[in-house]
Amino acid sequence: MNLKYEECIKACLECLKACNTCFDACLQEDDVKMMAECIRLDRACADICAFAIQAMTSNNPFVKEICQLCAEICDRCAEECAKHDHEHCQNCAEACRKCAEVCHEMSL
Repeated sequence: MNLKYEECIKACLECLKACNTCFDACLQEDDVKMMAECIRLDRACADICAFAIQAMTSNNPFVKEICQLCAEICDRCAEECAKHDHEHCQNCAEACRKCAEVCHEMSL
């Protein structure tokens, strides 16, 4: 595995886990409808993080573009999760912000 990808892969993995935890916990909330956008973005974010990990580990020629898109989706997910007081949402927002930062650096 390419060492320059190591930090980004780690951040994507943490974000993927946080999004899946948040997604699952949001489905358990009393007002699931209020959490709909959070759930939708958790899924999108987890999917792009998984794809970015796959791209980095296979040395995909579009890694920079994929990481740029990952950073954008992570930013959006962090924005949405930060609106909710639930611990799982706040943890997810933090993981997304960190992942967005590292992915953005990778895309330059």
